Amino acid sequence: MTVESLFPRLEPLLPMVQKPIQYVGGEPNSTVKDWDSVDVRWALMYPDAYEVGAPNQGVMILYEILNERPDALAERTYAVWPDLAALMREEGIPQFTVDGHRPVHEFDLLGVSFATELGYTNLLEALDLAQIPLKSADRGIEHPIVIAGGHAAFNPEPISDFIDAAVLGDGEQVVGDITDAVSRWKSGGQVGGREQLLADIAAISGVYVPRFYDVTYADNGQIAAVQANRDGVPDKIDKRTTMNLDEWPYPKKPLVPLAESVHERMSVEIFRGCTRGCRFCQAGMITRPVRERSITGIGEMVEAGLKATGFEEVGLLSLSSADHSEIADVAKGLADRYEGTKTSLSLPSTRVDAFNVTLANELSRNGRRSGLTFAPEGGSERIRKVINKMVSQEDLIQTVTTAYANGWRQVKLYFMCGLPTETDDDVLEIADMAKEVIRAGREAAGRNDIRCTVSIGGFVPKPHTPFQWASQASAQTIDERLAKLRKAISDDKNLGKSIGFRYHDGKPSEVEGLLSRGDRRVGAVIQRVWEEGGKFDGWSEHFSHERWTRCASEALAPYGVDLEWYTVRERDEFEILPWDHLDSGLDKQWLWDDWLDALDETELDDCRWTPCYDCGVCPGMGTDIQIGPTGKKLLPLTVVGQG
Repeated sequence: MTVESLFPRLEPLLPMVQKPIQYVGGEPNSTVKDWDSVDVRWALMYPDAYEVGAPNQGVMILYEILNERPDALAERTYAVWPDLAALMREEGIPQFTVDGHRPVHEFDLLGVSFATELGYTNLLEALDLAQIPLKSADRGIEHPIVIAGGHAAFNPEPISDFIDAAVLGDGEQVVGDITDAVSRWKSGGQVGGREQLLADIAAISGVYVPRFYDVTYADNGQIAAVQANRDGVPDKIDKRTTMNLDEWPYPKKPLVPLAESVHERMSVEIFRGCTRGCRFCQAGMITRPVRERSITGIGEMVEAGLKATGFEEVGLLSLSSADHSEIADVAKGLADRYEGTKTSLSLPSTRVDAFNVTLANELSRNGRRSGLTFAPEGGSERIRKVINKMVSQEDLIQTVTTAYANGWRQVKLYFMCGLPTETDDDVLEIADMAKEVIRAGREAAGRNDIRCTVSIGGFVPKPHTPFQWASQASAQTIDERLAKLRKAISDDKNLGKSIGFRYHDGKPSEVEGLLSRGDRRVGAVIQRVWEEGGKFDGWSEHFSHERWTRCASEALAPYGVDLEWYTVRERDEFEILPWDHLDSGLDKQWLWDDWLDALDETELDDCRWTPCYDCGVCPGMGTDIQIGPTGKKLLPLTVVGQG
């Protein structure tokens, strides 16, 4: 049965809300397929506002892959701001997609990509608006299968009551496997109902169905066991890894948001994975091994993307883009190709030890020379050894001095506060480093109009990292250290005025810590917070620490645990962690040994350039590091500059 668009009912509400354009759809390169022409229909959600979710690469990639299939369609949906949500409830309008404005509850699958755990309340809000029962156990054959993905899906236990399944790892291939399973189930007459469909999906590598696993708890509150309750499901769920990225050149036609978004550029992922071994970095740990796109593959994606979008900036994305084995040739080749145009190149935050001014000059050759961002992460040499961020202060000063001497005027330095073993003195060394940056910069540039911005985030221990056992610093501890740091910077009347200071207080980090290392009992906290009005918790104007702490106290009391039990408590080696049955490929013993190395302030090299140190990923997953150099060059297309 054809599903009609909700837009005729929605349109009269749009003049009454902020930023109505975000709900209109029709972006360049978006797709609306005929509903009745396909067998399987996906609604893909990024659980945040349109301006944050629209540029998301993961959703864009899956959207395009699914819509290329003749038997499937995919449309997008985002978190609805409270002003429109209130009007939708008044008018009985359900959660809708921005492409065809079709009701989300009519789709076969709702795939939700979580980059951060602070989007969990937005999931509940979307389910409620979509008129889908919050709990998986209450859904029938007529409701979509709700599937979580993204980095936060590597511990989906806190939302296990609300999702039907979670995908671990890369999505390019697994969405096709899931689509095939749904198609077979539907064409076979839906035999066995929803339970059988979930069993079929659970048989797919990389897919976890929480209802097929029982969790029991010991008297001390820790997990006693996680056991499968159905035959045929694996004891451990392996992550999916997409190899040979040149075979997956998505998105080929990136979406161009109509409303202002957080990234006004066309982005190309130049490689996936990272083996630098930063102990705090979940993304680096769970995306191993490193898989580079070839220089020619990158060039083809940039060329196609620019033609399809009209953007004038190309972001070369990865976890550590300057580490691409051919980054110099990539940057020079692209700068040569687009010489004389307005096309500029950018890298995200650059490692101090991977930066060189030649690379920076190539990146800025055709565009403006904006500020540079570096991430030392830790303020002192000692704490950088703990986190395995092998950058000395001397390296940093030399790098920024070179940048200032070559015409840059602004440098941003990113740090974390609350790292394991951290003291006040470690944090106060951030002020010393920033002042030294200004001194060196003034001397190198021969002028005083240079700036250094210090940006601080609260550290959150994450699953599948060596710090998964660590005690998290309390919000009070972080706030006290940040106050001392602010004073240390501002008290210097000569240098302090050239140093910007941006920070997030410790309260959101405390909640993120609860959610990132939580188990199934934390689901009751999430539901209570949402019922009391919690949503958009990643936005400071909507986040309420008081609401989270009060709801956590009330919802966790029956279990004999509390917020601090999940956050500031240090775990021991043999505790069963909520995500131990979800396999990122990393050997748990290797992670524990690396945690002990952190406490001993012992550094570990990058395995791309050294012998394997047995983290477990490559042999366990049947994968291997894929890096150059290939020796290929990116030939300039002279017609571009003449156009």
